[in-house]
Amino acid sequence: MVRTQIQLTEEQARELKRLARERDVSVAALIRESIDEVIRSRGTLSRNEQVSRALAAVGAFRSGKGDISDRHDEYLAEIYADHQS
Repeated sequence: MVRTQIQLTEEQARELKRLARERDVSVAALIRESIDEVIRSRGTLSRNEQVSRALAAVGAFRSGKGDISDRHDEYLAEIYADHQS
């Protein structure tokens, strides 16, 4: 782990301590968890990662039908109709 120092307002420090007590974790653990959540919620992948994931999905699924590109709307409508009944 990397040791770092941050400055909080008095209210932030008070609320962090309160939440940490409620959850029976350390303030440091709560801060690390919060940082992880911010990083996860960012949701932005590098361009290389986006391309890599897209290429990994190519050809991964097969419908068994040769006309998907022409009739995709019809097939989608059928699927929705099947799930609503």
